[in-house]
Amino acid sequence: MFKALPGFRDFYPDDCALRNHLFRIWRNTALGFNFREYDGPILESLDLFKEKSGEEIVGQLFAFEDQGGREVALRPEMTPSLARMIAARANALKRPIKWFCIEENFRYERQQRGRLRSFYQFNADIFGESGPGADAEVIALLIQSLTVMGLQANDFVVRISDRDLWMLYLKSLGLEQESISEVLGLIDKIERMPREALQKKLYKYFNEATEDFLAKVDVLIQIRSFADLKLFFESHATSDTIVAQVAQRLEAWNDLLDRLAGMGFQDFVQIDLGIVRGLAYYTGFVFEAFDIQGEHRAIAGGGRYDHLVAKLGGPEMPAVGFAMGDVVIRDLLHQKSLLPSYIQALDVFVVIGGDLALPAALRSIQLLRQAGFSVDYSVRAFGFGKQFKAANESGARWAVIFGGDEVSRQVAKLKDLGSGEESEISLDKIAVTLRELDGQ
Repeated sequence: MFKALPGFRDFYPDDCALRNHLFRIWRNTALGFNFREYDGPILESLDLFKEKSGEEIVGQLFAFEDQGGREVALRPEMTPSLARMIAARANALKRPIKWFCIEENFRYERQQRGRLRSFYQFNADIFGESGPGADAEVIALLIQSLTVMGLQANDFVVRISDRDLWMLYLKSLGLEQESISEVLGLIDKIERMPREALQKKLYKYFNEATEDFLAKVDVLIQIRSFADLKLFFESHATSDTIVAQVAQRLEAWNDLLDRLAGMGFQDFVQIDLGIVRGLAYYTGFVFEAFDIQGEHRAIAGGGRYDHLVAKLGGPEMPAVGFAMGDVVIRDLLHQKSLLPSYIQALDVFVVIGGDLALPAALRSIQLLRQAGFSVDYSVRAFGFGKQFKAANESGARWAVIFGGDEVSRQVAKLKDLGSGEESEISLDKIAVTLRELDGQ
């Protein structure tokens, strides 16, 4: 017997309904923020992903040579395709560009909890706006999409950091740009790498001052208040130029936090310079949403990437965005009993009392479907008992019953399957009556 490939999922109807429940929340929330939906090809040039993430990405991809001799890959994420699309039409797009998508991605990596080889992501990005207002908007969208699912401030937190502040601090210690990027990559692993191994890797940059540097990092990543953040960076600025740049970044922090507080999201965010996000293309604010109980991987992550569009051939264009995967969030919602006990909504189940009633019933079924109601019936000629049982098991709100006597009088019986109340309804007014009962 054939099975799904490792890391891939079958979506039976109940699973598909739950997946669509997540998609509906993501889509409706993004539309509420006036983001526009887009999509892109599932297959891209391998060079696109190499350009964005480097040669080492190849081992994580489903990559191959196609029949035309091109090196291609199934997309592992949407950001490179999005940046390519923006670059192609940058001069024609009205800014700010606020786009979102819900797409399937593929990564050839080891399966573990919260990580599969095929997964869906919700992506939301803003292009063409460099100020912290754009960062606040995408973080607010991230928070609201989670609260609509039923999660509260005691369930998750968005940890916010700043790669620009990190770079200014490392520059004040005398590091050059290439070394700064490498050190940031190591700091990104600080929670996952043994201390001794981290010291060895950092020694080439700091020599005998390595332990002192790590002690300062320990202090920095424990900062949770804006006042302490301000004090640390102002006290470690080593030149007038860095002092001015630090002041500018702190002003952006103040603006970002004020905006989020203004939207009522202050309890959902936390200053945490331990978040670095190792990919070198990130600039400015970066952030990740975490399950507070810590039993799951990061729920979502993102940040500012102001140079990626230009790197992929377009003009310089500021950008900020995030991605949220379906695997981790579904596990989290299941654990907290926040997934719906999903029954596909059915409006009407039609019960047909014999061949004489069948033509009138079929005509009414089609008219109801054309009017926008979901309608089902037993396609086989079962007796009333089995049909009523099917009606009750269907989850329908109403049963419409076509008996021979009723049809001869141009009426049918309407039964509310919740209350059990019955009434007669004119055949030519079934849809109108149901709309009135539904409050439409």
